[in-house]
Amino acid sequence: MTPLEKATYLVTSLEQYGQGDYIGESISQLEHCLQAAHQAQKAGAQEDLILAALLHDIGQITPLDSPKEIRMNLKNSGTGTGTETENVGRMGHETIGAEYLRSLGFSERVCRLVESHVPAKRYLTATNTAYYETLSSASKKSLEFQGGPFRGAELAAFERDPLRDEMVALRLWDDAAKVPGIEAQTPRAGEYRDMIRVHLEGCAV
Repeated sequence: MTPLEKATYLVTSLEQYGQGDYIGESISQLEHCLQAAHQAQKAGAQEDLILAALLHDIGQITPLDSPKEIRMNLKNSGTGTGTETENVGRMGHETIGAEYLRSLGFSERVCRLVESHVPAKRYLTATNTAYYETLSSASKKSLEFQGGPFRGAELAAFERDPLRDEMVALRLWDDAAKVPGIEAQTPRAGEYRDMIRVHLEGCAV
């Protein structure tokens, strides 16, 4: 595929497969991604960081060829049956998404940022006791599957990462991108098509 075809395919994927409810939240997966990208734009972020914000959950959205998909499921409390579960996302979606974007030719910087949004949550919960309380219920629950707060060598490695500040910024935009009813204020997916195309063309040079 050409860069334009890839960009069009990604936009179509977001629009087609992102219509379901965002895990445990009151907005769609598509609106969550669009809000995260808009947060990055309003902050004056560079285009690769805006793209990472837009595509950070592509691993939740893009259909997988493999039948071995693993979902993060928690037993619901208070149901009286003990058998009902709550789906809180696709296990390893950050890695799935980053690898998918690498296969399309995105820069390593974009892919690492996409891959970082779960580690950044683990970092922030380890270093800021107030941060955990700002997380949504679904995000708190998924943290259990994602390894919990960083400790020891993992914490030190994240601290030393040259992309740490961008990773943290992306995570905070991710957390803030859960507001229902603001579709009219949020740019649509198609408005990012040219940004994606130009990025892919630059990576192909």
